[in-house]
Amino acid sequence: MSAVDRSVMARPAPTPSPSSSAVGHGGPAAAPGGSDPGRRRSLGVWSLLRSELGLIGGRRRNQMGLLVLAAVPVLIAVATRMSSRSGGGGFFGSITDNGLFVAVAALTVEIPMFLPLAMSMLAGDAIAGEANQGTLRYLLTVPVSRTRLLFVKYLALVVGGFWGLAVVVGTGLAVGVGVFGAGPATTLSGTRIGFGEASWRLVLAVLYLGVFLAALSAIGLFVSTLTEQPIAATIAVMIVNVTMWILTGIAQLSWLHPYLLVHRAMSFADVFRDPMWFGDIGTGLALAGGYILVFVALAWARLSGKDITS
Repeated sequence: MSAVDRSVMARPAPTPSPSSSAVGHGGPAAAPGGSDPGRRRSLGVWSLLRSELGLIGGRRRNQMGLLVLAAVPVLIAVATRMSSRSGGGGFFGSITDNGLFVAVAALTVEIPMFLPLAMSMLAGDAIAGEANQGTLRYLLTVPVSRTRLLFVKYLALVVGGFWGLAVVVGTGLAVGVGVFGAGPATTLSGTRIGFGEASWRLVLAVLYLGVFLAALSAIGLFVSTLTEQPIAATIAVMIVNVTMWILTGIAQLSWLHPYLLVHRAMSFADVFRDPMWFGDIGTGLALAGGYILVFVALAWARLSGKDITS
């Protein structure tokens, strides 16, 4: 069964009657008990969110994408284990001291490309995918407002970002601890800290990267409102992501770097210094927050004034 078929089957089929066209996402036919409009409205956001997360998790391409994300820390652990006898140092060399750094190394590898690609695919499906399948107009029927729908779509993207991060970190921890153990960890400053403290710092890194992915999702959500082709939205977001990474590597454009979302993406590694350094992390959070506000507002303005024809 294709992903489109899955998504369509997950949505209730519209009926020609205007009074019954709001079923499914908060509509009469989907209300608990089928008779309490006030209760239906109060549960609308959570019902929409559960449905959206169910669609994200149920699409086969998203499941395969999670497998790809999980494969990276496995490959890092295997490659490091095989080459450990020949020595090595630096960031990847510290994996052999403590398995927790398999997860850290996996985040370093995946944050420039793999995780943004996953978020681009989810964002492309958010609005453009619904329009392409012909379900967007049906989702916008009373009592589901455009603002509520957009809010739920974005919230689902944010959850999806943390979902991907959890898969990468969880797999990295499981494989790393199993192969290299869970003793004291070496920080990037060369000092040693306990496994518990290192794990807490890893949580901070995940939270920081989750905000970065949330900002990228805001860009993707806006792009998704501009087209009815999800693949076009996915490619456009990836082009934006890759372009920013290229620009941030050009020294002659240093004046532009502070405004590029990806410029502070790798600052998550600062939590693994001793002492932890939050200067660049704070700047990165402020920058990501600005991107979120701007592009969610643009997405709302676009969707609010858009003629929905499909």
